[in-house]
Amino acid sequence: MRETYKSKVYTERPDYADFPAPAKFQAIESIIAKRLREHPKAICSYSGGSDSDILINLIERVRMIFGLPPVKYAFFNTGLEMKAIKEHVKSTAEKYGTEIKEYRPKVNIVTASRKYGIPFVSKIMSAGLEEWQKKRIPLDIAQEYEKAEDKAAKRKELKERYPKCESVINFLCCCNSKGEPRPKIQLVINSSKYMRDFIGEKPPDFQISAKCCDYCKKQVAHDVQKEFDMIITGERRDEGGMRSVPRKDNTALCFTETSEGQYRLRPLYYVSDADKAWYKEYYGIRYADAYEVYGLTRTGCCGCPISYKAAEDLEMIRPYEPNLVKAAWNIFGKSYEYRAKYNEYKANRLMAERERKKNVDGQMSFKDFPEVMP
Repeated sequence: MRETYKSKVYTERPDYADFPAPAKFQAIESIIAKRLREHPKAICSYSGGSDSDILINLIERVRMIFGLPPVKYAFFNTGLEMKAIKEHVKSTAEKYGTEIKEYRPKVNIVTASRKYGIPFVSKIMSAGLEEWQKKRIPLDIAQEYEKAEDKAAKRKELKERYPKCESVINFLCCCNSKGEPRPKIQLVINSSKYMRDFIGEKPPDFQISAKCCDYCKKQVAHDVQKEFDMIITGERRDEGGMRSVPRKDNTALCFTETSEGQYRLRPLYYVSDADKAWYKEYYGIRYADAYEVYGLTRTGCCGCPISYKAAEDLEMIRPYEPNLVKAAWNIFGKSYEYRAKYNEYKANRLMAERERKKNVDGQMSFKDFPEVMP
């Protein structure tokens, strides 16, 4: 049986990652205390979401226990935030007696989406499809690569044919830079099943990009955070996507040094959904109304299409914040509709495959009639 590939964030995780919730959080508290002592000039991103609520509770409890200096908190308002979240940010600041300062982008989400495009499926998929749309590389290079006996040579030839397009070639051909097949990793187009066939048969009629996140969140955060020694965020590996992929500033550990000389602390990186549920109940934490009243399981930029159930979530929000839902549809509507088409396409392909397999498995052979076999 072929071994399933797992990245370093799975294979090189620290021991406490496998502890039961009480012991795991004790370890995390020690990590927070140690790093805040070393780097007291720290800033923490607070989104108003459930992960942020666990994180701020952890930090403030640790601060009180060890008498550590205050941590600065920043809320990055993209311009498409639920009223429930904005109110929760204010009430959380009051609860802990701290300031959660709000920051807004220079380029709002409407302008960024119109200029650069809108997300589709995931940030990774959006980045790959954005480059494909820009470079106009034909999808059939994937068939060339798959049919080639010497895949490394074919990958080299494609690189020469399409200069400065290496990442797109890898994305479309589901390989790495050495030409080795890597169909199961997240950085390739078919990490979303049948996606390459789907966009070939039903090309998108809109510009795809996840740059709205860069302009409305990341750049704002970078400008604010550059004055601090340590940046604390509530990222969790279990969220998937880019957060489960090793990169320069996101190793298997939850504490890293950046090229700028800053430090990044991700205390919740190995906290599971079950761990969160335990912590919430044990410490009596109440999430924002977006969770407790609307019934959402995740928040963020309202209606962001990287959520597989963005359109479904908007219907849960609609009774409480109809104008915000209308705004989200105006910005991301084409992506929601295209996602629905993709979901239907994938379901039909899966059904067809099951039918073919059933028919093949059900075919009769000579083994079914041993009396006529020679």
